[in-house]
Amino acid sequence: MRATNVSWLEKAVFYNIYPQSFYDANGDGIGDLKGVTEKLDYIQEMGFNAIWLNPFYELPFRDGGYDVTDFYKVAGRYGTMEDFLELTRRAHERGIKVCVDLVAGHTSLECEWFQKSALPKKNEYSNRYIWTDDWLKCPPGAFINGYSPRNGCFMTNFFYSQPALNYGFYKVEDPDWQLPMDHPDCRATKQELLNIMDYWIKAGCDGFRVDMAHSLVKNDEEHRGITAFWQEIREIFDAKYPDCVLISEWSDPRVAIKAGFHIDFLIHDNLKAYTRLFRAEKGRSVNVKFVGDTFFDRAGKGDIEDFLGDYLDAYQATKDQGYIAIPTGNHDLPRISYLRDMQDLKAAYAFLLTMPGVPFVYYGDEIGMRYMADLPSKEGGYNRTGARTPMQWSRGKNLGFSQAEPERLYLPVDDRADAPTVEEQMADENSLLHFLKTLIALRKSSPALSAEGDVTFLNRENRGYPLAYRRTGGGETYDILINPTGKEAAYRLEGTGEIACRTGEVCCAEGLWRLGPVSAVILRK
Repeated sequence: MRATNVSWLEKAVFYNIYPQSFYDANGDGIGDLKGVTEKLDYIQEMGFNAIWLNPFYELPFRDGGYDVTDFYKVAGRYGTMEDFLELTRRAHERGIKVCVDLVAGHTSLECEWFQKSALPKKNEYSNRYIWTDDWLKCPPGAFINGYSPRNGCFMTNFFYSQPALNYGFYKVEDPDWQLPMDHPDCRATKQELLNIMDYWIKAGCDGFRVDMAHSLVKNDEEHRGITAFWQEIREIFDAKYPDCVLISEWSDPRVAIKAGFHIDFLIHDNLKAYTRLFRAEKGRSVNVKFVGDTFFDRAGKGDIEDFLGDYLDAYQATKDQGYIAIPTGNHDLPRISYLRDMQDLKAAYAFLLTMPGVPFVYYGDEIGMRYMADLPSKEGGYNRTGARTPMQWSRGKNLGFSQAEPERLYLPVDDRADAPTVEEQMADENSLLHFLKTLIALRKSSPALSAEGDVTFLNRENRGYPLAYRRTGGGETYDILINPTGKEAAYRLEGTGEIACRTGEVCCAEGLWRLGPVSAVILRK
């Protein structure tokens, strides 16, 4: 049984593009929508059939795209609405879906809605944001005091410059300023969100990745209010936009899928599963709660149960309702290449592209772009800035990203002599790019390896090294063996199998598969 009504997700492989860093078509040093359009042939050639675009709305850029002033307008640095329409048209001609970021929980301080909400005289926007009823009544936590002539403090959703939109409180503790979810003004905020979604769908958008999707309803510790909120939107989607997708930044699929999302990211928040796979070591972790030993590391000190404990619980709870996405990375995380080489990445990608759910590849991860850890913060990026550097296309000027002078670039390119490029890896059949391209093609050709295929983990002894699991579906069976460690590992499989894809040294004698250091094999049974 298909997990969702959106049939194209079964074979979807997403490419995540941070637009200001992807390709500069007009030579001003900043990537733009025309630049994405010009690279659609490359995206198609790689096998990606869906794109997630980070925000391109009008904004003052205090948080790299996530502090919006006008949800209905393309920021000038990215181009025009006509450029977006052309992008979706030409993407659809190639069979590529286009999903955009939806910043649902907040706006910028400069947003006209907030400027009107901050006025002392009551107006239609007074309750568009969450304000206390007195400037002296400023609860501890995410509140800003003394901003405006209005007598009150406003709640933020992340940075100080991102005032929280008011969708209501599940539990109202102070009725003088906390509104219930069914208050007409809170319903009006929700209707505006639906209007925004409708606007972009009519412009050719195929769905939304919802930023901080869990954060909209306040005083809702058990997620009952936010679950009802998104379930209502999902009902509208199923009726009006049955082929469009809702993707959540929640990192708890058990809750997010129940709430109505088609896909939820399993990333570094809420559950330790993703962090313990790739970024658990002190100094590499982005969540100090989950510091430990990384499973995909040559040291071989990780434990697959740190992943499976959370993952299998979420998988079993959601497998007939929606999909889990385990991405290579995104704009908020150090790149997966950090402290890894190309062979390490091949082993990791053999895992990510053969798991159930929907894969997402962050731009540049297909060539192993480096995380540039020492860059100064740009537009609220802080330690995330090093994961947002320009795409490396060729050995040309600015590594093919832009014809602007280097000092005008959004961020500097990797100036090291061995910086990987698309052009060089396209010419090398043994490159990371070609390995990923092979994995994508294999996945899309196989019902067992698709989003819907079942998974069974075979080796949970010895901390799970080598990693062994079986994918089944559509009358097919694939066995996947992965050894991310720096020493040989072995595992015995019953029956024979044809090698569909491999990396590193692998061999088999009488059913015992020996995997050399940092290797993987995908077997078609």
